[in-house]
Amino acid sequence: MGDVPRARIPSLAKLNLSLDVIGKRDDGFHELRSIFQTISIGDNIEIDCQPAKHTRLTIDCVPEIPDNIILRAADAVLHQLKRKAEIHFRLTKRIPMGGGLGGGSSNAAAVLLAVPALLGKPLSLDKLLPIAAKLGSDVPFFLLGGTALVMGRGEELYPFPEPKTSWGLLMTPGIHVSTPEAYKALGRGPLTAASQSRIIDSFQLLSWEIGEGLPVSSWRALCRNDFESVVFRQHPQIRKWKKKLEATGAPVALMTGSGSAVFAFFGSREEARHAAESFPATATHLFRTVNRAQYRALWWKSLGLNAQPKTWPPQSWYAE
Repeated sequence: MGDVPRARIPSLAKLNLSLDVIGKRDDGFHELRSIFQTISIGDNIEIDCQPAKHTRLTIDCVPEIPDNIILRAADAVLHQLKRKAEIHFRLTKRIPMGGGLGGGSSNAAAVLLAVPALLGKPLSLDKLLPIAAKLGSDVPFFLLGGTALVMGRGEELYPFPEPKTSWGLLMTPGIHVSTPEAYKALGRGPLTAASQSRIIDSFQLLSWEIGEGLPVSSWRALCRNDFESVVFRQHPQIRKWKKKLEATGAPVALMTGSGSAVFAFFGSREEARHAAESFPATATHLFRTVNRAQYRALWWKSLGLNAQPKTWPPQSWYAE
């Protein structure tokens, strides 16, 4: 491994397989119910990390991202560890930015998982989750990966039964969607018991479907995104992309998050590849779903000899 602990770690994207915005909470945030799913599209983060007398955090990233959440995550986890270190990051962006795919949140979670392992001082999940929640609502999910029910403003998550590996096609129109404006346009009132009950039955049905191990492509009637109604009015081009995906025969097509990326699932990898031929290559991304076991296996592989198999969060052989 050399004198300086280093690793090249995964940072995967997510999709919202369903997204309900239920109402506005007393704290000003919106109550959400969503099914998150990690997919095989991801950034790469290279880390050189070593203990030091003074903390120094640097990053190379093209394009440059102001106030990069990677540096904030590193600072937060070092504070929790009560350690000082020199850490240099090299971020290769492959997750399309601004598409509702959770790229920044995934980057932050990757740092929270990797830095303790590289410094040989592991942190338990109950210590990592509060740090993740302070960095961003979606960050806790990426500590676990796979399929999860996400509630609250995004910080509550519950592992879900997982579907069979499914293949899909992601389209990135390159349109910026303002999330605050999308929430405003939805016009959700104060959270009430009645507003919560309207989605309970559909979530129960969805959990049964997943529990049966069916592919995501079988969920047509269950996948929905409340933001589509307002974002499609604001950005008709995104609606056109979804319609084009549906026209390929995809059984499921949906916008993820507040947009602007849209995705579709197909019955097989070959069907997804064939559908991709109808779209510009620069805006097309073939992917598969990544379950929790696969997500963890990526981490153990990326940390190499530093990782103890079958431990989570990943730990160093030299952990205290």
